[in-house]
Amino acid sequence: MTSSVAKDPLEVQQICRLLQFVCEGNSVWIEKMLNLGVENLINLTEPKENRGVLHQAVSTGKEELIDLLLSKGATPNVQNTQGQTPVMLAAERGNHIMMTKLIQKQADMRLLDAEGRGVLFYCNYPTKYHIRCLQLALQNQADINNVSRNGDHVFLVMCKKAHEVTPQCLMMLDAGVDPNTVNQKTRRTALMEAAQVGSLQLVRAILRKGGDPSAVDKKHLTAAHYAAMGGFLQVIQVLSAYFADFSVISYDGCTPLHYAAAEGNASCCKFLVQRGCDPKLKNQAGLLPLQIAKDSNHQAAAKQLSEAGKQHSKGHKSGGSLLSARWFLTLHDWSNEFEADLRKAFESRDTVTIGTFVSVLKELNAPVEPDHLQTVIAAHDQRSEGHINVTDFIKGVKYIKKEFVLSSYMPKTPVEKQGKKGGKKKGGYVPPFPICTLPRELQRRRPDGGPPLFMIEDASNHSDTSRFYSDHPPEHPLMNDSGWYMETPEKTYVNINFCVRRGDFASLDLAFSKEVPVDVQDEYYKTPLMVACSIGNIEMVQYLLRRGAHVNSHDEFLWTPLHHAAFEGHRDIVELLVLEYGASVDVRDLSRSTPLMYAIQRGHPSCVDFLIKEGASVTAASKSGENCLQKAIAFGNSEVIDLVKNSLASLPKSRTTEKTKKGTPKPDKQKVGGTISLDQESNDC
Repeated sequence: MTSSVAKDPLEVQQICRLLQFVCEGNSVWIEKMLNLGVENLINLTEPKENRGVLHQAVSTGKEELIDLLLSKGATPNVQNTQGQTPVMLAAERGNHIMMTKLIQKQADMRLLDAEGRGVLFYCNYPTKYHIRCLQLALQNQADINNVSRNGDHVFLVMCKKAHEVTPQCLMMLDAGVDPNTVNQKTRRTALMEAAQVGSLQLVRAILRKGGDPSAVDKKHLTAAHYAAMGGFLQVIQVLSAYFADFSVISYDGCTPLHYAAAEGNASCCKFLVQRGCDPKLKNQAGLLPLQIAKDSNHQAAAKQLSEAGKQHSKGHKSGGSLLSARWFLTLHDWSNEFEADLRKAFESRDTVTIGTFVSVLKELNAPVEPDHLQTVIAAHDQRSEGHINVTDFIKGVKYIKKEFVLSSYMPKTPVEKQGKKGGKKKGGYVPPFPICTLPRELQRRRPDGGPPLFMIEDASNHSDTSRFYSDHPPEHPLMNDSGWYMETPEKTYVNINFCVRRGDFASLDLAFSKEVPVDVQDEYYKTPLMVACSIGNIEMVQYLLRRGAHVNSHDEFLWTPLHHAAFEGHRDIVELLVLEYGASVDVRDLSRSTPLMYAIQRGHPSCVDFLIKEGASVTAASKSGENCLQKAIAFGNSEVIDLVKNSLASLPKSRTTEKTKKGTPKPDKQKVGGTISLDQESNDC
């Protein structure tokens, strides 16, 4: 339907003004314009783009405007210069509510735009809203076989995007679109488009509706060629179940095997060779599939094709009861594709009589001749009991060689090998060690319900420090951006230990002024003092200790700040903790190791020397029974070994002799952080 274009200057001015009010959503002025304006103003279009009020209302997305304009007599079939109707624009935007309102006012769903495209072309987007729009269009007589002026069928266009709009494609099939739709220029079918993008669900649906798997396009390519280009093995297997001819040669002399070799999919190459592709066929460039795979450096595919070529040269054929003739493989592929139909027809029974078996296969149009069927029956009923196992028939292992059955293409799960003499399996999966975190119910929170206490307010200034203000005016008023800084920034919270790591004293001052405990633990049980000792920031350590940080606090492994400092080798912090704040030098962790042991382990002679001089026990032993000297020898630092040996040599002989006789002494019970004894087992982790 052609629209009435405004021609008179007054009409042009009024329609443009009306479109402006529609764009603004000003319903009061819209009614005034319609009441006082020129005749039939609501159905006029502006002369430049032929845009009407409904076009503008749909573009704004305001549903109340659609109701207002339709109630005032707006025609829903007005077309702009591109031939688009308001319904098309609503469908393109996925606005099914507006689309419903327009349909209720008799919008014509068969109108075409300037390119010959109907409303279904505008539903080709991967959202649930466009699916609803497509449902509305199909329910209201939209043309499902619409072909644009470029020769593009709407179903073919959807199939090109099948990996995104599969639901729309399936809806089109259910609505009765021709499954053998062909592009008039390229002769490509919907099945080819679906196979090229690897949409297994759509390929199945098209074939179930009667799609031709052996149709060829202008290049003499089939759907199997396009599936092989992408290496879509499952698509190729479904095509085989519907009797696709894999021996078709394109005009450039290529079978699907050539394209599978170029893609490098070894499984596709193996399957295509088994189902009829000649591995010894050269294309017009004189290349075998094997040469193509080698040139593309696809080693797995090249190996598979090399083996296939050798078997083909020898005229390899299977014998006995294990067969691999083409019709046997087609029957096997068909039985797997129609497994659900077969089991339903057999009423989910495991075994059926031969008569029932034959009748069901005939009813489902199985691709097998009567003579061949008798061969299959004989393979499954070798004892002449008159029954056939349905599962064995679907698996195909009784009448097809093992390497030809579809189950051989399934990914294999790795099987663990048993050790010698029937021992336990070794090399199994070892689950990762769980990270011990502070339970949420134990995390201290703010009285107002804010984040946990270890999350503190960030006091750093994120705004531009060079911004303009009264003492720093801009050179020109246009440069003044002070308006951007009128509002107070929202509060942001950061982990207190992150502030410790970056040396953010301002945020820490703000947190402690709001009564955040200086020994607050984060989700990993670490206090700010522990983190400061670990990173070696002595200024931060001094700051926290002045704030009252507990020098003997501990984490979930009973590590104190002194453990962290000794482990990292920060002697200045070790001296500060011990000399000025009285940190215990022989405090034990869960493994009953002392800070001295960790200093020995990490090879920090300065820390070892200081701790020994301050009375740290060199005869102490860990839970595993390893003492300081053994640990020093194990980690091989000669300077540390000499320090420990000299310390042991300086001990009274009676004491060392007594300890030698009694073995490794048990360490004294101590309190760590003033709360937990070393002899008490910790169950935190």
